[in-house]
Amino acid sequence: MTLAPGSKLGPYEIVGLLGAGGMGEVYRAKDERLKREVAIKVLPASFSQDADRLRRFEQEAQAAGVLNHPNITAVYDLGSHDGAPYIVTELLEGETLRSRLSAGSLPARKAIDYAVQIARGLAAAHEKGIVHRDLKPENLFLTRDGRVKILDFGLAKLKTEKEGEAQTEMKTISGTEPGVVLGTMGYMSPEQVRGKAADRRSDLFSFGAILYEMLSGQRAFRGDTAADTITAILTKEPPDISQTNKDVHPGLDRVVRHCLEKNPEERFESARDVAFDLESLSNVSGIGIPKTGDVGPAPSSAHGGLRWSLAALAVLLALALGAAGGLFAAKHMSENRTVSFRQLTFRRGQVLSARFAPDGETILYTAAWDGRPMELFTTRLDSPESRPFGLVGAELLSIASTGEMAVSLGRRSQGGFTRVGMLARLGMTGGGAPKDVREDVLYADWSPDGKDLAVVRDAGGKSQLEYPIGNVLYASAGWLSHPRVSPSGDEIAVIEHPTTDDDGGYVLLLDKSGHKKKISGDFASILGLCWERAGREVWFTASRIGFNRFVHAAKRSGAVRVLAVATGGMTIEDVSRSGRVLLSQDKARQGIVAFAPGMEKERDLSWLDWSLVAGISSDGNTILFDESGEGGGAGYSVYARKLDGSPAVRLGEGSAQALSPDGKLALAIVHPSSDPKVVIYPIGPGDPRFLETPGLTVQAAAWLPDGNRLLLSANESGRGIRTYIYELGSKKSRALTPEGYRLFSSGVSPDGRFFAVSGPDRKPYLYPLEGGEPTPLAIEGSWFPTGWSADGGSLFLRRRGEIPESVRRLDLKTGSVSPFLVLMPGDSAGVTSVGSTRITPDGRAYAFSYLRSLADLYVVEGLK
Repeated sequence: MTLAPGSKLGPYEIVGLLGAGGMGEVYRAKDERLKREVAIKVLPASFSQDADRLRRFEQEAQAAGVLNHPNITAVYDLGSHDGAPYIVTELLEGETLRSRLSAGSLPARKAIDYAVQIARGLAAAHEKGIVHRDLKPENLFLTRDGRVKILDFGLAKLKTEKEGEAQTEMKTISGTEPGVVLGTMGYMSPEQVRGKAADRRSDLFSFGAILYEMLSGQRAFRGDTAADTITAILTKEPPDISQTNKDVHPGLDRVVRHCLEKNPEERFESARDVAFDLESLSNVSGIGIPKTGDVGPAPSSAHGGLRWSLAALAVLLALALGAAGGLFAAKHMSENRTVSFRQLTFRRGQVLSARFAPDGETILYTAAWDGRPMELFTTRLDSPESRPFGLVGAELLSIASTGEMAVSLGRRSQGGFTRVGMLARLGMTGGGAPKDVREDVLYADWSPDGKDLAVVRDAGGKSQLEYPIGNVLYASAGWLSHPRVSPSGDEIAVIEHPTTDDDGGYVLLLDKSGHKKKISGDFASILGLCWERAGREVWFTASRIGFNRFVHAAKRSGAVRVLAVATGGMTIEDVSRSGRVLLSQDKARQGIVAFAPGMEKERDLSWLDWSLVAGISSDGNTILFDESGEGGGAGYSVYARKLDGSPAVRLGEGSAQALSPDGKLALAIVHPSSDPKVVIYPIGPGDPRFLETPGLTVQAAAWLPDGNRLLLSANESGRGIRTYIYELGSKKSRALTPEGYRLFSSGVSPDGRFFAVSGPDRKPYLYPLEGGEPTPLAIEGSWFPTGWSADGGSLFLRRRGEIPESVRRLDLKTGSVSPFLVLMPGDSAGVTSVGSTRITPDGRAYAFSYLRSLADLYVVEGLK
């Protein structure tokens, strides 16, 4: 059906034919009602008899109709005329990207501009569950005012409820077999040409092919026949863009290559991530990209940090050091003019550890990508690709000069910042199973000759450094991390954290006789440590306040200087023999989600940047939490907040512990130095009350039901941790448990008879308050108590390290366990842990914290 100018189509008057394609004819028309010109796409009546074509046409209207974005063609209306359905869209003036590319490649500035707009439009569609599936230059329109519009969602797929469902039941080119070959040859993803399910990552592959063509002027995949093109898509990499465009920034080339990964699991996770990386490149090159769309706020440094700033660390360093360090900063900047930062990983998730192989070019690292378990990966400096090593659930600890690896198998969280597992040895080439060495190892590092290992082990609640294994050099009342043997082999540098649930601390230097020396000041967060290649300094990453860790260097004399500054938390992973540095950079935030009767749904009660819930009142109206990040300050801050969402009230300094039984007082621990103080803060009016606990280094505290006594888990005179009872009236304390028993956050039973503890074996026990032997909880797996029921007959249990977190209810009389809650934030992107759960005794209200962390791995050259 061809419509003549002047004819009517519903309320629209046809002006003329704009074009025709496999899905129908497109006309320019007038809408007299709104006095505007529109475009009308008409499916011929003969086609409307084809149920498959009709379904696709209606799907286009439905898909595009729910989208409202500046980079997607707006849909105004849908109708039918003489049996022929039509769709009315905005009328665009300009040309297709295909037409523009007929003149050759685009300048990098313009290509990035268009690519960012396309990525934003795709992000808007993908967030609605819509996949385009036929992205190509013909379906991208360039308006006269510089906007890009995505056309033709005729092949779009509304997201199915079954994620594994086949892409479509439509026929292939042969017309006889199930599967699909929908899409345009040359821009289709490998999974599409195979007839497999296509999700948003298929669009990203097509996007990568288009961006490649914009930059190079040539198609990424093209053969003499359709079979040749399919073969290229499945097995070949397109030629380097630099062959035709030498002005392309290496970072831009890596974005293209990352989009064109054959395996969809190895591509970008989302179009939003692509847009962010492209915008970062535009910032580096000084290219300004106009904000043409709103798909939500541009991704912050929570995804990979402020990447362009990594190349300008010297400038940030000058700002950070201030006037007092101005001369030093200027000198340092002059020395480090050639410092370069190159990104090695591009997926969304957490980087846990990384090491150079002996060749200095190969890198092995452990990461937990896209919500999956931790896994070992390998990459090289000359490639942006990472490959699985084949070891899931393991964490890399060290690589010897001989090429042998030390890994931790069955790695599991102990709570706080510590993970523990079975130390094993394994060759870098794979081949054979790992050989178990020692249980309960947190960290390990090879000696320079590759014959011995220095390890940090958990031993009955104590963290101890052994070198070689079995020879204890030092035991800490807190915990130790990141031991590294000096290049000479006669010293070990290690980080000591005085408090078990905190990452603050300092650097210690020990010799083989166990003589130790503190060579740095105290830091609020200190994670990551290496020796400078010549062994003259220890390099570490730490911050005075919060989690924005900088790279520092400490001499044996105790002199400390700053090497590099950036936003986000940097962790130094390794230094190669050539002086290259491996750094991971993450932007993490801890938040709180809560629910109480009367709420329609869970409410996010996050306050600043590191909100950790510590208590919930029995009536479910108030939560107690602390802020230990940038916002909380050097000594952290304790807050109370109503579950109705009203503003939080700062009670004072310290780490929050528990609310009193009547909900009127808050218990906290203040850490002014190595001598923590227990403090009671009134929720309402009144002054704080500091408690005297002579000889005790308190690490955890809880109320007894009478409100007049406390339970304190503390160290006394260098001994292992024990749990004490403290009388508020008499200010006296006495030990209730032997060493190794630490109080759980679940506290004391409502009748005051029992309290839950973690024993020397890290397993949960019920300890009688009036004396006697502890009773192990008859539960399998890593479940531990997080609260009591009102009658004291049940315990709420949570499993450490589980995402989402399951909460179960244990009947103490029968031993039966039943499901109770499953906890996970509504927005699960980048969530690496859920925990610190608090539940009211009646089980009707709860609050939990979650950690969201997104990290990238960088190789740095030129630091000195």
